[in-house]
Amino acid sequence: MAWTMDPTHSSIEFSVKHMMISTVRGRFREFGLTAELDPADLSKANAQVSIDVDSIDTREEGRDKHLRTADFFDAANHPTINFVSKRFEPKGDGEISIIGDLTIRGVTKEVTLKGEVSGPQKDPWGGIRMGLSAEGQISRDDFGVNFNAALETGGFLVGNNVKILIEAELVEAKAA
Repeated sequence: MAWTMDPTHSSIEFSVKHMMISTVRGRFREFGLTAELDPADLSKANAQVSIDVDSIDTREEGRDKHLRTADFFDAANHPTINFVSKRFEPKGDGEISIIGDLTIRGVTKEVTLKGEVSGPQKDPWGGIRMGLSAEGQISRDDFGVNFNAALETGGFLVGNNVKILIEAELVEAKAA
């Protein structure tokens, strides 16, 4: 069955350490997610995500502009971040691992996201919905996002590990 994302009930967020002492959180405002899945057999599911890099939002416009430059995401040359699942591995009780290829700045690496699937649930408008929550961690360096500055007291300005959090509400696509 084909599923599309309800953008008003979905989010893609990230967090990274700043100066080794605090956590900066951000999100992408524009992204798309489609999936093929059968709630009775999630092992055959697949999903694709496309994120508009220009839609990055850390609540600080100057930082967002810097993140769009070649120092970080290089949005002019790599306007999207993409994820294509390879397989879903159900773990029981709605828990799941999603293994797939993540592409940032033209570099593709396999990543594993841990999460859960909930539903299906009939909505008040006659549709069918499911929830998908997933999280994981990547290394910025693995994707060539390696801008940094050494701190006088040791350590670096931007942490290398980036946590990813996805919340998606999926709507079953109606057959034509």
